[in-house]
Amino acid sequence: MNNRFILETILSMEDDAIAVIAPDFTVLYWNKAATQTYSIPQNDIINKPITDFFRDEDLMLIRVLKTKEPVINAYHHPREDKHVVINSSPIYDNNGELIGVVSIDRDISNIVKLNDNLLTTSTELNELRKKVYTNKEETPFARMKGKSPALQETTRLARKVAATDATTLILGESGTGKEICAQAIHDASPRNHGPFIPVNCGAIPEALFESELFGYEGGAFTGADKKGRKGKIEMADGGTLFLDEIGELPKDMQVKLLRVLQEHKVYRIGDSHGKKVNVRFIAATNQNLESLMNQKEFRSDLYYRLNVIQVRMPSLKERTEDIPELANYFLHQFAAQYQMPVPELKEEVLHKLTSYDWPGNIRELRNLMERIIILSENGYINWEELSNHFELPSTDVEEVSEAQEIDTSLSQEKKALEKEMIERLLQKNNGNKSSTSRELGISRVTLYKKLKQYGIN
Repeated sequence: MNNRFILETILSMEDDAIAVIAPDFTVLYWNKAATQTYSIPQNDIINKPITDFFRDEDLMLIRVLKTKEPVINAYHHPREDKHVVINSSPIYDNNGELIGVVSIDRDISNIVKLNDNLLTTSTELNELRKKVYTNKEETPFARMKGKSPALQETTRLARKVAATDATTLILGESGTGKEICAQAIHDASPRNHGPFIPVNCGAIPEALFESELFGYEGGAFTGADKKGRKGKIEMADGGTLFLDEIGELPKDMQVKLLRVLQEHKVYRIGDSHGKKVNVRFIAATNQNLESLMNQKEFRSDLYYRLNVIQVRMPSLKERTEDIPELANYFLHQFAAQYQMPVPELKEEVLHKLTSYDWPGNIRELRNLMERIIILSENGYINWEELSNHFELPSTDVEEVSEAQEIDTSLSQEKKALEKEMIERLLQKNNGNKSSTSRELGISRVTLYKKLKQYGIN
């Protein structure tokens, strides 16, 4: 069996762009993914100098060839239209002689563009909100729909926080509206004429974090924009930086963020002097940061810096009296968006909605209302119609049909199996909840809820 053909087949199936160049810059290998990434056919580039297709100063391969130092998970901008995460290493023969350099590039251009578009959209939305509040006597907190005591307490505290520049930590399950709360705090604050810059720490590749948050000086690294680039912290100068999913922030970035919070100064990549910034920080998470601290995954000094004021967004099951208002609000919103009539929610449906557990919180309710608007064919939503779009557990005391009894039996059996699986995995992992949640394919927050639900110690 020819090992060369086996290796060729394996490399051709790789999704990342792989290239190998000789010491004289000649391209020795160029896989199919490289062709797709850079739109350069194999036949055009093989045995040609790579500098015929890229600028010398924009190539990480050339840098590794000159320095003989490998590069691991580095952000690279080899062409105007391409952003990649690159791993590159020199290749030596048995005598220790340098015979080339290999690089593996993962295309993240769409992620970078998405981040840029998100920032632009957020800025435009912020400007629109300012105009809306100017034209209407509506407070920013009016977007936090509901009159339940739990939400009113959160709103009361958020109003007080908005009048200050205090660093704020918003806690709450996924889908409870933490970003809406953060936006309301900014819009009600004296900083409302400054930018509101949201950053989702769970959506940025680790290699991109430093340049996204802190920016870089011109020529700071191979492929960097010659004019340099502002990071998100610098963009938020005079306004608010919202760090969502702060628990996902890599540990090396936690140190750098702590420095900004302490010194009120941001250091771009390649800049040793720093620049003073006037930024209000709001962070949010659905994770237990204290638990992450105990596991050495989150720095305690950063936690205490962020946790000056703590605001907790209540889950939907803590504010069930708000469900009818929220449901009708979303129905009207999507009816206007899709230009459809608003169906009436029958009393039995509202009863079912308020008795449901809502693990996805407001986001789950919102998605259900959108589905109803798109798929419903009547001018009203009764229990039968709702059942076509959503499976809710029955909580009525009255006698149920045979089909409902079967569903209930299956549901109980499913719960028993789920409880047994959780207990078995916890025992296997010696009680380690992170490993258990990972094997189950759920978040730690969801695992904690299920432990409480099933009474598992």
